[in-house]
Amino acid sequence: MADGIKIEIVSPERLVISEQARSVTVPGADGYFTVMGDHAPLMSTLKPGFITVTDLGNVAHVFYVRGGFADVAPAGLTILAEEARPVADFDRNEIEALIAAGMTALQAAATAHEQDRLQNEIDAWKNLLLDASVSRDTAH
Repeated sequence: MADGIKIEIVSPERLVISEQARSVTVPGADGYFTVMGDHAPLMSTLKPGFITVTDLGNVAHVFYVRGGFADVAPAGLTILAEEARPVADFDRNEIEALIAAGMTALQAAATAHEQDRLQNEIDAWKNLLLDASVSRDTAH
């Protein structure tokens, strides 16, 4: 294995992260996959979910992404996300509001594809809410 992989996560607003990492786990359209040094080239669309970046010191940093693309190339992994934010930037009220908005949109969804997309997004927010609750509970 090489000395890690260069990871860049870019959202329309900003460059979210740019650093060397030991590994990166990504929510691909067909399921989560992990990228490490010397990974074969790959392109994938992303579903809403969490990117876990394990840095060279073996510390995990988690980011929420709402769709986009992942491009694995010899130069590293580039994530072009519709939205990307560190999980630590979310508060409980914001997550609960996003879940409620998603549930309203799900009830109005006209197609099975739209229902599946919205359900995946709602599930990701619920998981984030659970993760945030567990993290806060163990921090005390």
